[in-house]
Amino acid sequence: METLKNQFLEVTVSSLGAELQSIKDSNGNDYLWNGNPDFWPRRSPILFPIVCGLWQGQYRTEGQTFNMERHGFARDTEFELIRKTDDRLTYVLKDSEETMKQYPYRFMLSITYRLEKNTIHVIWHVHNTDTQEIHFQIGGHPAFFVPGAKAGEPLKGKLNLHNDKPVERIFGNVGGCIIPGHHEVKTENSIWKFTEDSFKDDAVIFDQSQIKTISLLNEEDKPVVTLNFRTPAVGIWSPYGKHAPFVCIEPWYGIHDFAEYKGEFRDKYLMNHLQPGASFLSEYTIEVNG
Repeated sequence: METLKNQFLEVTVSSLGAELQSIKDSNGNDYLWNGNPDFWPRRSPILFPIVCGLWQGQYRTEGQTFNMERHGFARDTEFELIRKTDDRLTYVLKDSEETMKQYPYRFMLSITYRLEKNTIHVIWHVHNTDTQEIHFQIGGHPAFFVPGAKAGEPLKGKLNLHNDKPVERIFGNVGGCIIPGHHEVKTENSIWKFTEDSFKDDAVIFDQSQIKTISLLNEEDKPVVTLNFRTPAVGIWSPYGKHAPFVCIEPWYGIHDFAEYKGEFRDKYLMNHLQPGASFLSEYTIEVNG
């Protein structure tokens, strides 16, 4: 475990999966889910080299078929800490014999956490160390305590989607994959009221860059945590039927397969591509409003 701390926040990160473990304010209040396995054992996994599920758990690339579990292998792999300063931690994962069994590309994935006042910058850097073009998806999956929610009681909460226009979701409820079509999500003054039933069909997914900022609100409609991102998609999720007191706000450069997808990996919806020697760099921020 490594820790970053300033007068506003104390942030803890694990080398396993380069995963955030806690986000505490100066009063010791933790905003990040605690990983209670009775509900969901993770806290803020890194999704790489896929986001969400593959149709029947398989994909096709370079003339071969590979198996990979939902959200990829990075979240369950040990990263190396390569830099630590007063305000920054950087972790690296490189290809190995184990990763090549699932993903036949050479790469270097860096995850940096930078602490600036009451904001955490989560920085993703993917570098192609291969001699061929590589294809990948990447995403975040941070889970936050919902104000007023209690474990074991039906979940309800509010998110400000910061978009006054109508917003539409994708459904992901066929074999862990999405189906074509968009469906309007009812909001009022850009505020979406969610309950446990909102996640009956898995994550609520917004694509087409409809949303760039989401705030988790308290009972007085004041922001507690605000995420800013540039990703083309974002997923909102809580485990249906478990009465869990948290909600995940997930910026994604990638998405599930469409149900019954039989095409090539490189042609998946929202796939990213890098030529040899090229890099991908992006970030999202977590602002603790308290």
